[in-house]
Amino acid sequence: MYVPLVVSALESGLPWFVVALLWLAGTPLALYLLVRLLGFRRIPNDRVGVVEKLWSFAGSVEGGHLLARSGEAGYQARLLRGGLHCLLFPWQYRVHVLPLVAVSQGKLAYVYARDGEPLPPDQTLARVVPCNHFQDAEAFLARDAQGCGGQRGRQRAILREGVYAINLALFVVVSEEAVYRLELGDESERRSVDRWQRELAGLDAFSPVVIGGRPGAPETAADEIGIVTTQDGPALPPGEVIAPAVGGSEGNVDVHNGYQDVEAFLHAGGLRGRQLVPIVDGTYFLNRWFASLERIPKTVVPIGHVGVVVSYHGKSGADLSGAGFRHGERAAEGGRGVLERTLGPGKYPFNTYAGQVHLVPTTNFVLHWITGRTESHRYDESLKSIDLVTADAFEPVLPLSIVVHIDYERAPSVIQRFGDVKRLITQTLDPLLSAYFRDIAHKKTMLQLLHERDAIQREATLALRTRFAEFDIQLVDVLIGKPDSQPGDTKIETLLEQLRLRQLSKEQVETYEQQRLAAERLKTLRLAEAVATKQTELTNSQVEIEIAQNHGNADLARARLAAEQTVVTSEAEGRRRVLLAEAASREAVVMGEGEARATALRGDAEAGVLRAKASALGDPRLYALTVLARRMASSRQPLVPDRVFLGGADGASGPAVGPLAALFDLVRDGAPRVPDVAAP
Repeated sequence: MYVPLVVSALESGLPWFVVALLWLAGTPLALYLLVRLLGFRRIPNDRVGVVEKLWSFAGSVEGGHLLARSGEAGYQARLLRGGLHCLLFPWQYRVHVLPLVAVSQGKLAYVYARDGEPLPPDQTLARVVPCNHFQDAEAFLARDAQGCGGQRGRQRAILREGVYAINLALFVVVSEEAVYRLELGDESERRSVDRWQRELAGLDAFSPVVIGGRPGAPETAADEIGIVTTQDGPALPPGEVIAPAVGGSEGNVDVHNGYQDVEAFLHAGGLRGRQLVPIVDGTYFLNRWFASLERIPKTVVPIGHVGVVVSYHGKSGADLSGAGFRHGERAAEGGRGVLERTLGPGKYPFNTYAGQVHLVPTTNFVLHWITGRTESHRYDESLKSIDLVTADAFEPVLPLSIVVHIDYERAPSVIQRFGDVKRLITQTLDPLLSAYFRDIAHKKTMLQLLHERDAIQREATLALRTRFAEFDIQLVDVLIGKPDSQPGDTKIETLLEQLRLRQLSKEQVETYEQQRLAAERLKTLRLAEAVATKQTELTNSQVEIEIAQNHGNADLARARLAAEQTVVTSEAEGRRRVLLAEAASREAVVMGEGEARATALRGDAEAGVLRAKASALGDPRLYALTVLARRMASSRQPLVPDRVFLGGADGASGPAVGPLAALFDLVRDGAPRVPDVAAP
């Protein structure tokens, strides 16, 4: 369409130069020249344009400033955003097209201002001013009601994740991925900014601070705290080593949101230096130009212990330990010194730069004076067995153990007096116990030291308990081991060998006695076994004996019954004869025959009775013995006289004469001497 128009113009008779101008006006070059002459500039939407005014009737920027705020020549505060812009006088301006500032998710960016008020000598970072996160350069440079505006230098405010349209002629933005700036040809600034980026990357300062359980951290990181050191603010007063808490004596981190709000921290009276109050578990977006961070573990007071706090900060107050305790001052909460209040079992975000926590065991614990042996608490790792010299010149070493207890209320006194528990043991208890047992050994022989160990333990417990109480320690028990020889010394072993031989001899005697008893028991056992073996035969013989005895008893019973029957019959016969004699006597009396005949009849009757009894027993001697036994049983005269006199008829010695002798003669002769019944 454009070519036919040119042909038509030529055919119409227009001059050639007019046709040439028409042709030039329709080319792209003509369009470009037209746009440039009218000052049109297109800015992409992902970029900004920094306008530099090349010349101006208002002159140049004065007062050491970089940006022109009143129409002067120089970099302008106003930015050109994405789109088409018309500059009426394009030969007066230069547009620097720069990228938008992008901060990645979960990252930080730091800002450096090239223009603004200079920093005073006591200030490290530039104050925070409302300027829409550095996107309003004019607001940054403008003065507020107090006559204060933005300051040049490194800024206290930081940029969080997002995209920002920032005038890079005024600000330099340092992020982890890039440094956003307008190159001004200042080599020293370039080196400084690059160094800041390297330093911040080395501190991982482009990421927020995560306390407790950060990704990729070891398990112990969950029990850590952050100690903050601020680089801006008034300096510490003389004599102080740590900045006090901000927002009250206990420290209220809400005032400055965990050191994230720098202006609030400084307005609340925060001081430059290491801070007393740490930051605990959480995520913090800290300006690492303002605050450096050190991670330390939480202070753990295990079960069975208390923590005695020695504070390095605070004011010196009244000594709470009393006038009689001359081992340093004890302070109340917030004071400097050994604090009266202890920490119970638990975890504490304790700032170890502000003090020290001494763990004091409150349960019973054992201390060993034994070379090469120690408990898990390691309080006794430097203790050794005690060298002794006995009264009989033996030189043993004494292994010793003691059980002690420290009252939790007396723990501050122990730390105040000795500094820590280990120093108490090595500098007080060790020499005290060594001297005590050496004194005891000088008064004892080696055997007494061995045999009287129990008594020595009791005496030592009672004596040392009083001494330990003077040091605010309770002695529970003293345990003494076996004294041992020095290396290369065999005297004690020789003595013990002699004691062993002596005891062995005693044991052998006892063993022999037990063996004798065992032999006797074995004899009894074997006899019982033999009896058991012959038990059947013994039982049979005993049965036969019992049968024989039963037969004998039966025969004897039958004989006795027969004898008794004979006696009864004889007595009846005799009675009959007596009656007959009496009847005859009475008849003789009646008849007058005389008493003599009756007497003769009675004698005959009695003699007959006696003969019948003797003949019933079969042997007259048995009858005589039966009569004698009955008479002796009913006699009042004792069977064995108290005194016996023996002698013949003429006083000379001879055969014994007496009733028994006569009886024996009677029995020996075998003939009964039954007296004749005399005739009347």
